[in-house]
Amino acid sequence: QVQLAESGGGLVQAGDSLRLSCAASGRAFSTYGMGWFRQAPAKEREFVSGISWNGAITQYADSVKGRFTLFRDNAKNTVYLQMNTLAPEDTAVYYCAADTLGAGSRFVRSYNYWGQGTQVTVSS
Repeated sequence: QVQLAESGGGLVQAGDSLRLSCAASGRAFSTYGMGWFRQAPAKEREFVSGISWNGAITQYADSVKGRFTLFRDNAKNTVYLQMNTLAPEDTAVYYCAADTLGAGSRFVRSYNYWGQGTQVTVSS
């Protein structure tokens, strides 16, 4: 069983930055692909970014490409999502997820474990 704990969300103004963190339990973190998804009210959960087990492959949704950066520190069992130039449309609950097959794909169905989520609110 893998437990994921997100942190770093909050209320910011448009143009500001936030860094989300996701800390994972267990010894196998370095073999997991990791992803971030978000869900706004009345909308489906959508892919934000994913990273492979070794960090060699990173993917981004078109809506965040160039503004968000995903990276991982396997020594700390943690993955980070640096979010710059935030906009009101980035407002959502952000979820961290683990893909035990290691890919870190953009598909919800690829992920086996999910965190509880952290709220990000961007005011205009």
